[in-house]
Amino acid sequence: MLTLAIPGLEALPAVADQVRDALQGHNIVCFEGEMGAGKTTFIKALCVSLGVPEDEVSSPTFSLVNEYRDARNQPIYHFDFYRLNNPGEAEDIGALEYFDSGYLCLIEWPSRIEALLPPERLLLTLTVTGPSSRELKIEN
Repeated sequence: MLTLAIPGLEALPAVADQVRDALQGHNIVCFEGEMGAGKTTFIKALCVSLGVPEDEVSSPTFSLVNEYRDARNQPIYHFDFYRLNNPGEAEDIGALEYFDSGYLCLIEWPSRIEALLPPERLLLTLTVTGPSSRELKIEN
């Protein structure tokens, strides 16, 4: 496990670069943290680190999934499963096909679809440590 301190928003680009390097070999990346912990904000910084234009990254809260393109024009899928009532709703939008695509899948609220997730995944947990500070734990 790797633990990274995020003292404030200004630290996000550097931490996102470190996480980008930790992604090697992982295409399923799960983000846990309480409401307001900064999952979407961190995913935005991570996507920018991967070459996605900042203004293209937004929360897929209502659409469930957004697609972005990285610097190599490869798709990145960003999911937000907070509003799901059951894992079947994720199946209905083709989540399993996205997960099997081999492309990067960034998943907010993965516990809502735990039964659908492949065992090979990276877990990032954001914990609020102050008004603008966070702790990020990365686990295989």
